[in-house]
Amino acid sequence: MLEIFTRFADWLAYTVLGLSAETKLGDAVHFFIEDVSKIYVLLVVMIYLIALIRAALNVERVRDYLAGKNKGIGYVLGSLFGAVTPFCSCSSIPVFLGFTSAGIPVGITMAFLLTSPLINEVAVLLLLSLVGWKITLMYVLIGMMTGILGGAFLDSIKAERWLRDFALKALQKARQAPVSNSQSEQPSLTLKQRHQFAKQEALDIFSRVWKWVLIGVGLGAALHGVVPDGWIAQHFGEGQWWSVPAAVVLGIPLYSNATGVIPVMESLLVNGLPVGTTIAFCMSTVAASFPEFILLKQVMQWRLLSCVFVMLLVSFTLVGWLLNALAALM
Repeated sequence: MLEIFTRFADWLAYTVLGLSAETKLGDAVHFFIEDVSKIYVLLVVMIYLIALIRAALNVERVRDYLAGKNKGIGYVLGSLFGAVTPFCSCSSIPVFLGFTSAGIPVGITMAFLLTSPLINEVAVLLLLSLVGWKITLMYVLIGMMTGILGGAFLDSIKAERWLRDFALKALQKARQAPVSNSQSEQPSLTLKQRHQFAKQEALDIFSRVWKWVLIGVGLGAALHGVVPDGWIAQHFGEGQWWSVPAAVVLGIPLYSNATGVIPVMESLLVNGLPVGTTIAFCMSTVAASFPEFILLKQVMQWRLLSCVFVMLLVSFTLVGWLLNALAALM
């Protein structure tokens, strides 16, 4: 199926636009066309299919289930829920508030919030096709471990005291009452209603991320077809300890979602950047960007926001160093 996008890019770049496959410009344009068309189609199809399933999900029961577990299991479940739900940073905030209102510990909620923008089904699918199962597995495990360890750390320092007043009051109010054991069901949706829900969900998410896909793929195309081979490896290559933290800092202003950053990841790997440095950079663009923290400021005080920011930068740097060290031994 993916060959369809390659053939479409061949036709548009080399036949319609008349570019040469032997030039860097032609290669960059081909890369851009192929990846944009592939991401857009997969994004709409995957989000639609997942939304059909989510239309039958009883959110209240999920919250009660998480709230009723011990924290260790809760961190894993919160991170897992974030990994399997295709929420971007925009739609993660309402879910964050919903979990808080249900009385779920902040650490479990943060495990979800940290993991959700890092991992989604489209990103996993594209990574499998672009860089193989090993890097895809590392991507998933690192994203989940970031959420789990981050949630545990924030609980240990009692980070809930740094929520905005309205969020803290909602959490305290929910804790005054026992967790609901109600098994009441929401009215079942008809197939037509689920279709309408899935269609609207796909349109809403696509409308939020389409421009970031263009930006992400555009940057990927620039790295893939314009930057001389070896330049990135020379300046941020393996053996330079400072390259990982430098890549993390560089990723902060380059906001992208988990889908849009994948072409960038591919280009960095192709151009010789070590896998640890690449993943650290890409995670920084997704989970430690300025737009992400502008949204989080709506529910967190500056102390908690700063704590989360520093925690992410440190964890991405340590992960990058670890993966580079392991890669050197393989």
